[in-house]
Amino acid sequence: MKPDRSLEAIRADLGPLADRPGLAASLAQLGQPGSRHRITTPAAVIDLDALDRNLARQAERARAAGLAIRPHAKSHKTSAIALRQLALGASGICCAKLAEAEALMVRGAGPVLITSPIAGPDKAARAASLASRDPGFAMTVDHVDGVAEIGEAARAIGTRVRLVIDVDVGLGRTGVSSLEQAIEVADAIAADDNLDLVGVQGYGGQWQHMAGANARAAAVGEGMKTLAAVASALRAQGHAIGLVTGGGTGSFSADANQQVLTEVQPGSYAFMDRQYREALADDEDGAFETSLFIQAQVISANAPAWVTVDAGLKAFATDGGMPEPSGEAWTGAKFRFFGDEHGMLTRPEGRVLRRGDRVELTAPHCDPTIDRHDVLHLVRGDVLVDIVPVEARGASQ
Repeated sequence: MKPDRSLEAIRADLGPLADRPGLAASLAQLGQPGSRHRITTPAAVIDLDALDRNLARQAERARAAGLAIRPHAKSHKTSAIALRQLALGASGICCAKLAEAEALMVRGAGPVLITSPIAGPDKAARAASLASRDPGFAMTVDHVDGVAEIGEAARAIGTRVRLVIDVDVGLGRTGVSSLEQAIEVADAIAADDNLDLVGVQGYGGQWQHMAGANARAAAVGEGMKTLAAVASALRAQGHAIGLVTGGGTGSFSADANQQVLTEVQPGSYAFMDRQYREALADDEDGAFETSLFIQAQVISANAPAWVTVDAGLKAFATDGGMPEPSGEAWTGAKFRFFGDEHGMLTRPEGRVLRRGDRVELTAPHCDPTIDRHDVLHLVRGDVLVDIVPVEARGASQ
């Protein structure tokens, strides 16, 4: 099987990463039968066929519901995946932080909506700079002081910034907390010649992993009442609210049924991690395939009841339970963290394990797991077909 791109193109994308000995060894395997199982470990592996089916399914669900889709890049942090989503008709991408947008916009991913408010003139200046590069760029705000900072930064470089008012729909993390505050923020935006109010956002992170479609639907219904009330109040005050954005992987069905949002922001559907798999179970929102795996290798098989693999705390996020071995050959095996660099894997009944054996484990929480890795190894079947950089890895500022 041929690689998806030429070695020269892949190396150009990877830059200095391509010269690392471990990554160079994986690059030498491109396109070869069985190369999936000769990647330098530990490694983040993406099953491209499963990923593409996930992306296409969610894009079609949004189209069928009459909703725009702006996938959240905080899940993958990777321009190669963002560009796949845009090619399927996405209206843009979401980023949680300015640094994510700065990394991905360079690769042509956008237009970007920053979904978290910022604070301080330094970050306001960065937001204005991004808006000057792409007029479709937008920021969320939830306070008049944030409006003032962004307006001043925009004036300083002679650009305009599109703003979305973040609304607290019950999470309590960010967002205006009353109709009065929403109107105050909207009026401040309208009074600034360098700013444009384009919509409102309401994200219920607390809904995404709720077990049971009925429970999620009830919670989403209450939150959407709040968001709809804010949008209505702003329109009554003469503000043009065209964009109503929010939602996520776990709440998509309920979001669509409420008919409040004009745009949805799912992210984890691309990978379908353990947290979502267990929470959504057989619900329609959970009907995606696992496409992200962390491949590890047995490095010691001396203990009678377990083996030690080379993927530990530094290879996975640890906030969502334990990684799970994938595949029938590992039925009954259990993973435990064995330190920063190592994992303990119990021996499956009836199977002899040796040094060098490979195992692929599902991630408990995809977003911060991806953030542990510099590159993603893209595979089709048992063949490594591409390696792409995680450009926004560590982009938390």
